[in-house]
Amino acid sequence: MDCTNVPRRLLRLVGRLATFAASVSLACTAPAFADQLEQHNDLVNRLVNEMHADPLIADCAAHGNFVASTSTAFDHVEFPPSSFDSAHASITPWNDSFDEGKQRVKVDNIVTVEGLGIPQGGGGDAADLKFRCGYVGTQMLAFSWNDPVPPARARRSEPSQSHATSGKHRGVKGKHAASGKGAKKSSAKSSKSSSGKSSSKKAPAKKKH
Repeated sequence: MDCTNVPRRLLRLVGRLATFAASVSLACTAPAFADQLEQHNDLVNRLVNEMHADPLIADCAAHGNFVASTSTAFDHVEFPPSSFDSAHASITPWNDSFDEGKQRVKVDNIVTVEGLGIPQGGGGDAADLKFRCGYVGTQMLAFSWNDPVPPARARRSEPSQSHATSGKHRGVKGKHAASGKGAKKSSAKSSKSSSGKSSSKKAPAKKKH
């Protein structure tokens, strides 16, 4: 009985430890998520009340501010009053895919808004940022922006291009090498044929002696 109960007790202990670890991780991430959500809602309320922005445009701007702040290029985004006029912000009925790439989700409206990206450390000029959000009702389902930081994929693709060009050069060298070998073979054949002809001419001369 004791032998059969030991594995069960171990399994129960492992299960309790896993549950405890999961609860601890949730306890750590929950306050961070709550703070992020609170900051988002505060910015939305401020943009609506002070800048008289449309709630959807304010929501898109708040999300854009959060995404830009996670970039290595910007500390935060500032939205002057001009960001919410008709020339810099809009809500367009869409009823189609957000884009033709990975975000092909169908949305009802596309919201655009512009802001000023403040660089890290406060140095340098502010950058003109444009945020594009896709909504179904009041729920955002897609997002994009003119991120000035190049993606990592573009950097990874450069070596492959260099390898491709080096392969082409190798092919050209191979052709030249092949042509050189062909030239050597043809010269060898011609030398053999010429030597054969000369020997055939000398044979009758020996018979006269």
